[in-house]
Amino acid sequence: MRAIDTNIVVRLLTADDAEQAHAARGIVEAGDIFLGVTVLLEAEWVLRAGYGFAPAQIVAALRGMAGLPNMTVEAPLQLATALDWLEGGMDFADALHLARSSHCSAFVTFDQKFAKRAEALAAIPVTIP
Repeated sequence: MRAIDTNIVVRLLTADDAEQAHAARGIVEAGDIFLGVTVLLEAEWVLRAGYGFAPAQIVAALRGMAGLPNMTVEAPLQLATALDWLEGGMDFADALHLARSSHCSAFVTFDQKFAKRAEALAAIPVTIP
């Protein structure tokens, strides 16, 4: 199994460089691939900030990538939860942080908007000190 970097994910999803997109496709099709949470976090930021993807496009792209037959995704249930929350309007980084903290008794933040959004979604309380 090989792990891939964010630039492989972005080339595959955007095909903005034909040569690299072809190489990325070959890498992914050549065998089992590990897709790490940090790579997904960075890929979402690049797609949103660098390419102007809307949340629905990002959700579709990352779900499609994660669903490839030879793809092993780190923390797949937490990723699915974070993508659902992104689709519902939460920032992806916040959603992923919160989903990955589900084993904790609380999530503490100074971000009032995040706490308000998370109030109805999270299994753990999001509190403001």
